[in-house]
This record gives sequence, C-alpha cells and structure tokens, in this order.
Amino acid sequence: MVGPVLRLSAAALVAAGLALSPLAAPRATDAAASDYAALYPAPGISKANLDPTCKPCDDFYQFATGGWQKAHPIPAGYPVWGSFSVLNEANRNVLHEILEAAAKDTSAPAGSNEQKIGSYYRACMDEAGIEAAGLSPVQPELDRIAALTDAKSIVDEIARLGYRGVGNPLPFSSSSDLKDSTKQIAEVSFGGLGLPDRDMYFPTDDRGKTVLAEYHKYVATLLGLDGDADAQTTADGDAVVALETALATAIPKRADLRDPRATYHIESTVEIASLAPDVDWNGYFATYKSPPFATLQVDLPDYVKVVDAQLTTTPLPVWKHYLTARLLDTYARSLPKRFSDASFHFHSTVLYGVATEIDRWKRCSTATNAALGEALGQVYVEKVFPPAAKTRALELVKNLHAALHDDLDTLSWMSPPTRKEADIKLAAITKKIGYPDHWRSYAKYDVTNGPYAANAINGAMFENDWQIAMIGKPTDRSLWGMTPPTVNAYYDPSNNEIVFPAGILAPPFFSFSNDDAVNYGAIGAVIGHETTHGFDDQGRQYDASGNFRDWWTPQDAVNFKGRAQCIVDQFSGYEPAEGVHIQGKLVQGEAIADLGGLTIAYKAFEKTPEAREHKIIDGYTPEQRFFLAYAQVWEMNETPQAARQQALTNEHPDAKYRVIGTLSDMPAFRAAFHCVATDKMVRKDSCQIW
Repeated sequence: MVGPVLRLSAAALVAAGLALSPLAAPRATDAAASDYAALYPAPGISKANLDPTCKPCDDFYQFATGGWQKAHPIPAGYPVWGSFSVLNEANRNVLHEILEAAAKDTSAPAGSNEQKIGSYYRACMDEAGIEAAGLSPVQPELDRIAALTDAKSIVDEIARLGYRGVGNPLPFSSSSDLKDSTKQIAEVSFGGLGLPDRDMYFPTDDRGKTVLAEYHKYVATLLGLDGDADAQTTADGDAVVALETALATAIPKRADLRDPRATYHIESTVEIASLAPDVDWNGYFATYKSPPFATLQVDLPDYVKVVDAQLTTTPLPVWKHYLTARLLDTYARSLPKRFSDASFHFHSTVLYGVATEIDRWKRCSTATNAALGEALGQVYVEKVFPPAAKTRALELVKNLHAALHDDLDTLSWMSPPTRKEADIKLAAITKKIGYPDHWRSYAKYDVTNGPYAANAINGAMFENDWQIAMIGKPTDRSLWGMTPPTVNAYYDPSNNEIVFPAGILAPPFFSFSNDDAVNYGAIGAVIGHETTHGFDDQGRQYDASGNFRDWWTPQDAVNFKGRAQCIVDQFSGYEPAEGVHIQGKLVQGEAIADLGGLTIAYKAFEKTPEAREHKIIDGYTPEQRFFLAYAQVWEMNETPQAARQQALTNEHPDAKYRVIGTLSDMPAFRAAFHCVATDKMVRKDSCQIW
C-alpha cells in the first residue's frame, strides 16, 4: 500500500466467497467528467505550498510543503491532515451526497443495493434509535458470556464472537496457500489484543506506560456497562489486560512477521488438536459454517499452545470479563453514546491526540463504504470516474512497467537467471484500475433500518460467510481488497497484482490537466511503488504465479539483502517523534518501494516528449516539477501522538522521511536541484536497488 496504513495480508485481500454479479462496466455520464473536475482539489503544483526560505538541498520536505503546512493546521477531529486527507474528504463528500439521497428514498425495492446502503446509513445516523436500543443488539452474547461454565464453553463463545466480527485469540478464515496460490485453504491466525501492537504491553518509556495505564482504565469502563468504572471493574480490567499480556508474549514482533515463513505452518486437523487439546476444533470450525478440510495453515503453532494453556490456567471470571471487553470494544462505536465516547477517548484521544469527533455523517459515510463498498462504489464510479481516467492510468502503468523492464536488463548486481525470472514476474502482474469487472453481490446481507449495531454484526457474519465459503475452492483472482472510493492502492503477492481504486486517481495524484512531470511524479510514483512491492523484501519471495518460491540465485539474494540493509540502516536513524526512531526493519518494504517506485517513475518520465522538450513552467524545469509533485503528495501535519504511533506500529515511514529519505538517495534529484556533496539532502553512502 502507498498510504499510511498497514498492508493487508493475502488472507484479507483474497476474499472467499459466494457468487459475484456480472454487471456491465459503469457508463460515463455527461456529468462524470465535469463532476470529476469540480469535486476534487486543484491539480498541478501550487507555489503557495512552498517554503522559499528553505533551500531544496537542505530539507526538500520543508521546501516543497512548508507553505502548505503553515496554511493548513490539523482540523478538529483528525490526527493527521494532508493530501490523502483532502482527497479522502472530497471522495467522502461524494459518498455523502449519494447516501443522503438513498436514505431519503424509501421506495427502493427491499433487498436492492439502494435499499441496503440507504438503510445502513440511516441506521448509523439514527442516534436516538441507537440510544433506545441500548445493549439489545449484543445482549444475547453478553448473556451467553455470563453463563459460561468451563473451558469448552469459553471456546464455544470465542468462536461465536469471532464469527460475529469480534477480535478473538483464535481468528479463523481462509487464505491463499502460500506455495499454491491457485487454491484457498483454512487458516487459524492470532489476535485478541485490545492494543494495536504487542509491544505496547511492554512499554519502556513514560509515554508508553501512560498509554498502557489509560488502556487499563478503558477496559474497566467497558466492564462497567453503565459507563462508569469502580474498584471492582478496575480489578477486573487489570486481570483482562494481564490475560492479553500473556497472549502478546507469544506473538512475534511486527517486523519479524514480515518474513512469510514466520506464519506458514501447514498442519493436519489431528496436529492442531495436539497443539490445543482443550479446543473442540470440529465444533469451532462448525460455528463458522466451514466446509470440511483435512489440513490448514496455523500461523503461529506456539501461540496456539499458549492460548490453550490460558484456557485452563486463567480463571473463568477473567475469561468472562475478557470476552465482554472484546465484544463491547468491537461494537462500541455502534452502541449508545457512553460506549462510543469511551472508545473515542482511548482509540482517538489517547492514542492519536484527537480531542473532538468528526461529524457523524462523515463517520457513517465511511462505515457504509466499509460495509457495502461495492454496492456504494457502483454509484460512486458512475458519478465521478470517467473511462478516460482508467485509460490514462493504464497507459501510465504500461510506461512504468516498460521502464522497469529496461532497468532489470541493466542492473549490474543481478545475474541473467534471476533477471529472466524477474522479467517473467513483471510481465505477469495483473493490473486492476478503478473498479472491479464484476461487482460483488450483497443479496445475503440483511440490512434493516436499525438498530445500527445489528447491521454491523450482520455485516460481520456476512463477511465471514463469504470468506469461509472459499475454503477448498480455487482462488478467485477477480476479487478486490479495496473499495472504489478508497484513497490508496496495493500489491498482493499471492495474486501478483497491482490495484488502484478510482478514489486515488484524482488530484493531487492524477489529473487530465497535469503536465507529465506532475502525473509521473505523483500517480506514477504510486504505480511504481506498488509494482516494486513485487520485488521488495517480501514480494521478491513470490514468483510470477504468486507462489512462495526462491527464484533468486544465492549471490543475487545476498546482493539484494545487502542493498535492503542499507535502507534499514538509513531509516533506523530517523526520529519522527521525540525519543522514538523509525523501525528500519519494519518499514524496509515500503521504503524500498518508495525508492524503487520513484526511480522507475523518473526513468519512465524521462522518455516522455515533455521531458525531452525541457520546458520551464512557473520557474521550474520538468525534472524539478517531477520531484515537487512527489513531495507535495506527502504534505502533511500530524499530532505528536500520531507520529509516535506511526513509528511504533506502522510499516510505512512518516511522510517527511518518505520524501527526504527517498530523494536523498537519488542522483536524479541532486542533479535536478544542483545539490552538492556537502548539502544535507545528499547522502554520502546512498542506497540504490532498482
């Protein structure tokens, strides 16, 4: 992914499932092109966004974005504000218009997409209805939790809650077989933590200890049910956090999980029973309505053993409190205000420094997109995504892939056998632009006018049915892992595909009116980024068919790892938040993709007529506009808490270092701005891979 979020696993990207509805591609209405121009931020490069008091070769991020940062403080309700945010707001405004119309239209046929998106949004907006419903949508599970009697009943409830979308210690789903991506297999992974990362249970600094203390308070508040914590719920909350800490101990660090081999363990159903004898696995899988299977992927066998041990060593009341907390935390934002407020305080204020909520319609538009993304996405692309945008994006992809092909053929450190395999993989990459060829059916998703939490729970069960049904079936490579309005993109190694939703194919990333320098520096860098993910520390371990296979000669693998280590060392030296350094090992994939993607985008740009014409625009050469476009994509302000959280838990570097870290490694940047060896933006030992 290019954006500041975690890349999804293959399991999350390759959805298992039911029938897809083959529909014609959306027609471009006459309004589509004009709406596209009217709704989105102004394209091109704004000189007002620059900080001319800073020299480009001293700090290019400040030079290219300093004016924007000064003029755009973070709005209330947001932890960060930048180009991604501005475009996301524009897209959400489109969704808002669609959803308001759908919510007011009570004549839509029952079961239609129009009825479902209208009802979901209407229920989310109905705050009075949410208060009146109280805990009724989750009360059946609260009653079951209260009635638990032994380890078997605990496991039964873990499965029931997992099927209903609640984070639990033994998540069950489907995924592509790592070594045979043509088929979907069952998978038991790991989870059940209330904090975003296992390391947060073991803080080493004052800020981390404060966050953990606040989490204790949050769990106690949830257990109060009436919204208040007392001495008993405080003690119960402490016991819950102790259980989660025991689970966290058995989970590897996030950076270590980047190695696909760390989570690939094929076990028989007999073998998993020996790992956790206190779990009735047949009953567990039956709760998810799974088809039969003889083998499955167990991500972390030792972790499963720890969960099993906790089933008998952790007292029954603690398990009850734990399951209650996980249930209420999962659905707090769809429950009465006392739960929603408690969730917001911890997850937004404590973790990210956000003091106030965004408007409810924004939250409900985002929630509807998450729950019914392809139903809503059909209307979205008809409104704002003209076919010409898809055609132009495909042209850019073609040009960048040609540049990468040429680059592979000239790499001095890669031998012919590896180069041949790399060329085959590059040629095999599937390119998905804008929206799916076949829209997903939501026929089996029951959406009513409320209560809101019931729709959310029904949605989780619908998703699980969709995923689990794929077990034992061929992988459906037509599926998408992002909805059309999403401002992001991704590479899926198991499918060997790059995916660019319509949502990101708009300014500042892309525009029909941009000169080539801007389009190649912005969306071209995104295309290059996702493509080179296929050859980063993770992606390079998969072949052209998406199978985990070592296709590198031993010496080429050594060469690559040495160059990747340069990236690790470079980014480990950056400190985006006081006392917190970027984890170079964690961010290496994204940093490699940034450097490789921008390098390839620049090489493709050099072949354009505009680059060869070398026309000066607004005082800048095409080469300089290319790098300005890249930097201004990453213009951003963020709270200190958000910067810290990013460094601790996210495999994407902070925006500032995606610019100065990447460009300081590029000779083309130095040449464009006439930097000299002593300038801060020139690294003595620069990194280079592609």
